[in-house]
Amino acid sequence: MSELEERVETEASVTEAEANNMESAAPAVEEAAPVVEEAAPVVEQAAPVNETEPAAEAEAPETAAPEAEKSWYDSASYRPEESRDPVYADAHFEPASSTTVPPRYYTPPVRQEKEKKAKPAAKRQLGLRGAVALSLVCALLGGCLGAGISTLSANKRFEALETALEENSQADAETAAALADAEQRQNSLASPVASAAGLMSPSQIYQLACSQVVGITTKVTTQSFFGTQTGTVSGSGFILSEDGYILTNYHVVEDADVGNLPVNVVLYDGSSYEARIVGKEDINDLAVLKIEASGLQPAVLGNSDEMQVGDEIYVVGNPLGELEFSMSTGHVSALNRSITTEGAIDIPMFQLDAAVNHGNSGGPVYNTRGEVVGIVTAKNSGSDVEGLGFAIPSSDAARIAEDLVTKGYVTGKAYLGIWTDERYNAMVAQYYNMPLGAYVADVSQGSAADKAGLTAGDIITALGDVTIESPSDLRSAIRGYNAGDSAELTYYHAGESKTVTIVFDERTPETENAAPATQP
Repeated sequence: MSELEERVETEASVTEAEANNMESAAPAVEEAAPVVEEAAPVVEQAAPVNETEPAAEAEAPETAAPEAEKSWYDSASYRPEESRDPVYADAHFEPASSTTVPPRYYTPPVRQEKEKKAKPAAKRQLGLRGAVALSLVCALLGGCLGAGISTLSANKRFEALETALEENSQADAETAAALADAEQRQNSLASPVASAAGLMSPSQIYQLACSQVVGITTKVTTQSFFGTQTGTVSGSGFILSEDGYILTNYHVVEDADVGNLPVNVVLYDGSSYEARIVGKEDINDLAVLKIEASGLQPAVLGNSDEMQVGDEIYVVGNPLGELEFSMSTGHVSALNRSITTEGAIDIPMFQLDAAVNHGNSGGPVYNTRGEVVGIVTAKNSGSDVEGLGFAIPSSDAARIAEDLVTKGYVTGKAYLGIWTDERYNAMVAQYYNMPLGAYVADVSQGSAADKAGLTAGDIITALGDVTIESPSDLRSAIRGYNAGDSAELTYYHAGESKTVTIVFDERTPETENAAPATQP
């Protein structure tokens, strides 16, 4: 047998011996496993008392490591535990050594809980008491602060209440003074003074107007080709005094005045009275009526000279003669308008945009204080015209009404004493090569014009600084003078211009009968 064969046979025998050793060691290991498992509870129970029972720890390695295991661990495929990497090496792990056999389980150390430092009871009690005390202090402070605020608020409310009571007392005193003043003027005409009542709402003004505004109607009978016809002329007016004096437009009662017809006045409560014409001023289109009544509510005439464009105004009357006691509102559109009425008379008026219709004539125009500042007189009757009405200022009407009540005519009016021919105009003047002006048709004997030397056929071209081109210009210029005033009058006579000084007479009822009011 060769040397090689002997070496192979020897290695095969060694390998077979190692295999037999491994088979014999397997049961021993399986028997040792339960022993280790049984030891686990023992170790767990003994953990708290390791120091007092060292004998149990000594028995465990002897039981868990039989002698047969050494040959198996000594094989070429085994790495002793001493040479293993301490993968689980931490503060509580002890690697196996040649004298100790590691158990098959890991027992974590028992951590000791840190003792919590208890706060002294006295401090806790002191903190609770402090919190309660702080809460009480806060509550007291909050209550004091709330009481102070409430007291301050109450004081302010009391002060506001006292101020309101004082204002109400003052207003009551002013109202009482106004009522006392009204009582003193019961038997006299309303005068142009400011009202002490202050501003009024539209509804208050309407309620006031219903006690002051009246409706005026006159039945008129006319003769025509178709026979006798009867109609009604309607207008408005307002009460001047508690004993029945009423102011309106003259053109509202003109037919009754000329035809000697009855005039009927209706109040808001439906009561009706027959009125008589006390006085008239057809140049300014005003008339005063009188009814037999007492205890009426007179209107207060305001100062129309204080009006401004844009002021709010209210018109109350009987539009169309059917819609009694209607109110419309608007504003003052313009002042100092010279308006020519149907009688060819220029009257100074102010313009307004409140709705005005037939039947409103003679009615009052109120301001926001409930004062009458105008008398509705005219409107533009064009079909394409809206919001264009005119009223006579109350300051002019008050003076005229006072004269009409006390004397029956307006005193102090200047009177020249001539008749003019309304047919003379620019076309006639150009045709006859004569100057424009007021053509004198006749002169009243003994009048101011007669004394100045004027005669029929003369043409008046200037009065004072005013150029005269028509009869209406002359009437307007004379209105600026009073009886007894003097002025320079320029006229055209027999182909030459002359200037004379004239002293105006006074227009009286006698002169009214001698010369129509439309004549200067």
